[in-house]
Amino acid sequence: MDRLNAMAMLVKVTETGSFSAASKALGVPLATLSRKVSDLEKQLGARLLVRTTRKLSLTEAGIHYVAASKRILEQVEEAERQAGGEYTQPKGELVITAPQMFGRLHVLPVISEFLANYPEIRIRLLLADHNLDLIEEHVDMAVRIGRLPDSTMVATQVGSVRVITCVSPALLSNIPALSHPEDLLELPCVTQDTNRNATTWRFKQPGSSNSLELAIQARLSVTNSDAALCAAIRQVGITRLLHYQAADAIAKGQVQIILPEYEPSPLPIHLLHASRGIMPLKMRSFLDFAAPRLKDSVSALQSPPSG
Repeated sequence: MDRLNAMAMLVKVTETGSFSAASKALGVPLATLSRKVSDLEKQLGARLLVRTTRKLSLTEAGIHYVAASKRILEQVEEAERQAGGEYTQPKGELVITAPQMFGRLHVLPVISEFLANYPEIRIRLLLADHNLDLIEEHVDMAVRIGRLPDSTMVATQVGSVRVITCVSPALLSNIPALSHPEDLLELPCVTQDTNRNATTWRFKQPGSSNSLELAIQARLSVTNSDAALCAAIRQVGITRLLHYQAADAIAKGQVQIILPEYEPSPLPIHLLHASRGIMPLKMRSFLDFAAPRLKDSVSALQSPPSG
């Protein structure tokens, strides 16, 4: 068991990139962590890590050993789950990730209902607008919005969401009539971006498979959808959002959709999980429970395009 513990510590050091970061992540004193890895190297008779003041890197032997350690630790974890009954009854912890606003509005209500029905399951919900690595972060299931790259992951589509352009009615009344996306190039816009380059907005040409891409020069650039929506409501400019992000503001008349005939194709929404043989019952139970409810929740947003 000490050997497995040392393996886990070594893997965490390589994942975090430093002994100090791994020490904080594991809650283990730095001196203990360093000694365990050194003892492991002595037992193996091979150097696994090259430590300098600036960086940490693996030797060739270390690369192979860490890869093997990950496989072994995954097999041990799988065996423990089987022994703990996760394959015979739905229980244990589930780690789920979702985009922040979608998770709060659509995933959290489903999780609340699920927990009321499955008292022996605990859930850790990670809300993040960047995609977490399911394997590296030990995530059981993810909600992903957008086209999925080819991978070994298993995906269940629960719907799709429109990509809309919206504006405050007050601002709309003070600008020239909009008839084409290129009209936006002359108007104040609010974009979501983390760098200083122009943001590209893609539109679909009506009656054609061709698309139109516009490099939008932002009057205001923000880093999340909440801020973009708030700025649009305050008449700072026109913004581009996913429909669910603006649905409440649209219903209240704070913003309205423009140029709906030029909307790009809706983005798919999937529940995603790693393919690891037999699925633990806690995951199967959640997938079977959540998928139809998310479909109902998402389909309620799919109103006909309107301006």
